[in-house]
Amino acid sequence: MFIIHGNIKTMEERDFADGYLEIVDGKIAAVGDMRDCPETKGDVLDVQGNLVMPGIIEAHCHMGITEEKKGMEGDDCNENVNPVTPWLRSIDAINPMDAAFNDALQAGITSAMIGPGSANVVGGQFAFVKTHGRCIDNMIVKAPAAMKVAFGENPKVNYSGQGTSPSTRMAIAGMLREELTKAVVYMEKRERNRDVEPDFRYECWLPVLRREIPLKAHVHRADDILTAVRIAREFHLRMTLDHCSEGHLVMKELKEAGFPAIVGPDMASRNKIEVQNMAFKTAGLLSGYGILTAVTTDHPVSMIQFLPICAGLAVKAGMAPEEGLRAITINAAKICGVADRVGSLRPGKDADIAIFTGNPMEIFTKTLYTLIDGKIVYDSRNQK
Repeated sequence: MFIIHGNIKTMEERDFADGYLEIVDGKIAAVGDMRDCPETKGDVLDVQGNLVMPGIIEAHCHMGITEEKKGMEGDDCNENVNPVTPWLRSIDAINPMDAAFNDALQAGITSAMIGPGSANVVGGQFAFVKTHGRCIDNMIVKAPAAMKVAFGENPKVNYSGQGTSPSTRMAIAGMLREELTKAVVYMEKRERNRDVEPDFRYECWLPVLRREIPLKAHVHRADDILTAVRIAREFHLRMTLDHCSEGHLVMKELKEAGFPAIVGPDMASRNKIEVQNMAFKTAGLLSGYGILTAVTTDHPVSMIQFLPICAGLAVKAGMAPEEGLRAITINAAKICGVADRVGSLRPGKDADIAIFTGNPMEIFTKTLYTLIDGKIVYDSRNQK
């Protein structure tokens, strides 16, 4: 398949004002200037000068776990009777039939990091998946992709009324340290003796402790952000700072720590004390300070189809326009650990592509086509 006459923004070093893109077996085979386009064979999509870019990436959401239109019956986001549940796997709760998946496709969103919520100190394992399909097993790019942990108000509020820990920030940090310490002991025992019987509770920690996947830390307030940094350093772990609402207040410390930020949802009400300083300016301030930054809707807190608009509002609040696009493409891919597969238009990567009438961060821009693995999964011409 060929896409021709596109205004191609690769999110790599070079763009093409009048370019082509060749797709073979679901992968990008070539991208370049139309003057260098080989003889086209098979399917040809002439996009007539419209914008061609990598499929948009949602770096943090609960799509398909907190389903739309279904209430309690479709809400599998939090196992809120046990504060430490690392063995839970999001792939066992993601319902691809959730209407949000179709909304994502119509917005040019081709992949998403999906996982448990933040009621627990340790919530379970996130997965990075494509947004088109009926069987979640066939949609997975990486699973597990991260281990969810949460600081601040959410675990406090959930457990303080149950007569059990945690009811303070001290307890949240203490319980996480205790769990990690036990996991380290288990890993060391397994490494010393291969015949040790696997323990289901702690096997899930091995990719975290081996730095194969990060902690995915729910943090809003500056002190919670720095507690997460402190613990990650103690155990020598990778980590992403999700929400990071007061990250702009501790930028120097975050830059030194080297952890990336996933900022948002800023298109939501300040309905908790810990989000009182939430603002669209945060993403731009962090990225401008040299911190790798993505933007999130935290769907369903904000609707997933508004992800490119959230990036646009971050640009309106001061983020560099190019960084706005990077925050929902290649930056998100790097933070999620899947930049070898998605996030930019480069030969060898998955042919996940979004084609727009203009910049997707602008409100009047329309999605023309969405492609996943080289197949058109949304075509605006078929919409009534």
